[in-house]
Amino acid sequence: MSDAMLVYGVLGLTLVGFVWGHFRYDLVALMALLGSVLLGLVPGEAAFLGFGHPAVITVAAVLVLSKGFERSGLVDIIAEQALRVGERLLLQLAALVGIVIVLSGFMNNVGALALMLPVAMRLARAHNTSPSLLLMPLAFGSLLGGLTTLIGTPPNIIVASYRGTITGESFGMFSYTPVGAAVALAGFVFIVALGWRLTPRRQGQASADELFDTANYLVELRLSEEAKACGWTLSELQQELGETVPVIGVIRDDKRRPGHAFLGALRAGDVLLVEAGPEEIKLLEDKAGLRLGADSEEEQEEASDDEAESRDAEDDEEKETKRKPSTEGLQLVEAVVRNDSMMVNRTVIQLRLHHQHGLHLVAVARDGTRLKTRLREIRFQAGDVLLLQGDEAGLAEALGTLGCLPLASRNLTLGQPRMLLVSLAIFALAIAAMLLDLLPAAVAFSSAALISLLVGVLPLRDAYQAVDGPVIVLLGAMIPVGQALESSGGAALVAESLLIFGGDWPVVVTLVGLFVITMMLSDVVNNAAAAVLMAPIAASLAEGFGASLDPFLMVVAVSASCAFLTPIGHQSNTLVMGPGGYRFGDYWRLGLPLELIVLAVAIPMILWVWPL
Repeated sequence: MSDAMLVYGVLGLTLVGFVWGHFRYDLVALMALLGSVLLGLVPGEAAFLGFGHPAVITVAAVLVLSKGFERSGLVDIIAEQALRVGERLLLQLAALVGIVIVLSGFMNNVGALALMLPVAMRLARAHNTSPSLLLMPLAFGSLLGGLTTLIGTPPNIIVASYRGTITGESFGMFSYTPVGAAVALAGFVFIVALGWRLTPRRQGQASADELFDTANYLVELRLSEEAKACGWTLSELQQELGETVPVIGVIRDDKRRPGHAFLGALRAGDVLLVEAGPEEIKLLEDKAGLRLGADSEEEQEEASDDEAESRDAEDDEEKETKRKPSTEGLQLVEAVVRNDSMMVNRTVIQLRLHHQHGLHLVAVARDGTRLKTRLREIRFQAGDVLLLQGDEAGLAEALGTLGCLPLASRNLTLGQPRMLLVSLAIFALAIAAMLLDLLPAAVAFSSAALISLLVGVLPLRDAYQAVDGPVIVLLGAMIPVGQALESSGGAALVAESLLIFGGDWPVVVTLVGLFVITMMLSDVVNNAAAAVLMAPIAASLAEGFGASLDPFLMVVAVSASCAFLTPIGHQSNTLVMGPGGYRFGDYWRLGLPLELIVLAVAIPMILWVWPL
């Protein structure tokens, strides 16, 4: 069997692995790389050279710089202005989509979405708007913004680097801007003027209380003298129940202690604030002897007449309090599970949320509906919305470690003005060094990231957390496989087939076909992988037509970043699926017309800016 056929086999299995989704895309990419080495398609000594490829280094450096912008307060200042747009939906959409497009041009588009997502949720809750009307446009806006500059999205960096290997000169920082800005503008106008009407209107998603029904499920249970649970720890209580019933807090001597921090033994008179439904409450009554939060008879007999009169006077208020216990100070937070989260396909017990991360899982929502399955049996999926409780001081770090994006209202801070100016100056110097051809992109942005760390814009630990490990592994593994597609002659064979099929048609028809194929591929695999695979085919097509390389590569760059049809094509789409209450089939309604508009605008612009 020829090397080209072997490459096709490896890539076919790789695409199946990406679409199947049982293994995360970085693991699938590593399997493709090692399989290629075993088959002799990639030399063993060159297997891991992809991890030192300029495109990989540039992506990592841009992720660090993006985190620096966030920490310096630049994005908070912009987000603060978005919260002032008022209650008109069109203004909200225009502000959110417009801001995320601009941010995505200069930082990682997933990072830009992550920063604006809490702002969108806050707007939705403040004005009683369904988040489903805001979040899909926001996600698509983050993809459109990435088209505008070299660093906006990994496919742009990959295509620029590939051009450098072919011609000796890479695309520059703003080489993508004329085409990308026109496409982004057209997409913005469509989404704000008409497209949002194609998104589903999911009711009851704006409020955390409505989504998780916490008002009806947070109850107080008291331990009487004869309660079986007296002397048990909370861990022993959970073991006896055989179920993870979250104890949000323990009230003893009128002092509230968070459940995850209560390590002592329970005793008579303790009040447990528990997140439980009717079945769980009955379980607690039967197995532990807990009772809904009425005072014991002995305590009632010892109460003074004045206290009794006070209770009678405030009877209605007490009933309401029993029905809806206060969660003040309990640090409840909503978070969405990211694609690269360590939680994906794992359970609470496997993750040891309480013991290792200090978090209690209160509830889980999927596709906009709270799951009624036993919490210990739920295997988390990307896009799940979690209601968690933990210490305020360690909550952000725990969520970052787990790979979750907080959805709770951000406390917008204006950052540190000095660091804000420093981070902007460092970034501007890196851009200037590129534009003046003083440094290549990988060196310029790596230097900027290093300087940011040295001057204190970003702590070193935050920098390492900012680097998206799965994406780096994906790129480092797939670049040698993509090179094997070219060196084996596989890319040339695909190009020859396309040339035979469309040889009698104008070149522009082939460009349209290349655009559609790449866009469809990016809807089911990571956009970086799509760019790695399609760039060699585009180069072979350009050579076959005897045409300029640039328009073919630009087609791949734009189309690889336009994954609008499915929630799995891009992390931005997955991140909004849970909070927006979307289903798999919701995306194409807005995504399909948007892809057609992108195609209609991009091809003429590419041919005008980058003629054949």
